[in-house]
Amino acid sequence: MNKTDNGTMYSPFRHISRNEWKALNGHPSYVIADADIQKLKALNEPLTMQEIEDVYFPLSHLLQIHIDTYRQLHKSASAFFNNHTKRLPFIIGIAGSVAAGKSTTARVLQKVLSLSPGNPKVDLVTTDGFLHPNRYLEAKGILNRKGFPESYDTKRLLGFLSDIKSGKEHVSAPVYSHLVYDVVPDELQWVEQPDVLIVEGINVLQVNVKGKHRGPRVFVSDFFDYSIYVDADPENLVEWYTQRFQWLRQTAFQNTASYFHRYADLSEKQSTTVATRIWNEINKPNLLKNILPTRFRADLILEKGSHHFVKSIKIRKV
Repeated sequence: MNKTDNGTMYSPFRHISRNEWKALNGHPSYVIADADIQKLKALNEPLTMQEIEDVYFPLSHLLQIHIDTYRQLHKSASAFFNNHTKRLPFIIGIAGSVAAGKSTTARVLQKVLSLSPGNPKVDLVTTDGFLHPNRYLEAKGILNRKGFPESYDTKRLLGFLSDIKSGKEHVSAPVYSHLVYDVVPDELQWVEQPDVLIVEGINVLQVNVKGKHRGPRVFVSDFFDYSIYVDADPENLVEWYTQRFQWLRQTAFQNTASYFHRYADLSEKQSTTVATRIWNEINKPNLLKNILPTRFRADLILEKGSHHFVKSIKIRKV
């Protein structure tokens, strides 16, 4: 937020309350079964049809405007160059802190966009698969910095996005397992010319990559046609992270194959202590130093309240 010479506050973003947002005309209405809603939501994160109708239907309509404009621009540019190339995927980036709910946002948006006229093919890729394997992180002494910029194979992620935007028909992305807390060897997700590709991850809007670079710098967000940041107050984030840790302790951590199985027998008080320590030592510093500063690089910010539901929206002025 800045001031003009006469002291007036101005911002490149338009602030819209939830009530104003949901009342916008023209947003579509689709029927989503309760069973599908249960599949879309994450552990300890509420998701209702009302949230989808109020927030994601208007968002889908707004994105469809951008997608249609993108298609028309491609058509006009192809005619200008007399070079009718095939249509390229519209790429949406979704960023935000650990525990903010960006994965749910990505899944819901994938579902709603796929219901748009023509039933476009909408693929979703998370950047977790582009983390370096644990053996690499251990060798570098940065396993405890998983999620920080240096823990990602950024070169591979940039190559993936470059292939997508070059029109390559079959592009592979590595797969990450939250159960074993590592990239799965020899397992790939194939992306085959979707109409829309959603790329979700805490790091997708970051530009503060350290190290020596030769030639022009290229960032993940350079490949995005639209970007979204899922925002929440830090005190809510640590509470949600702790609640999620408690849920996982009672569920996924009970699996002997889980990397975090050692936490399965902790008491509620002990697990709260462990979750808070992990947050303060790893997730909070990453949030404050690397993730939160990217918030205003997004085209749209979903601002969540204390109960996980979106309370307002900031959208970049056009």
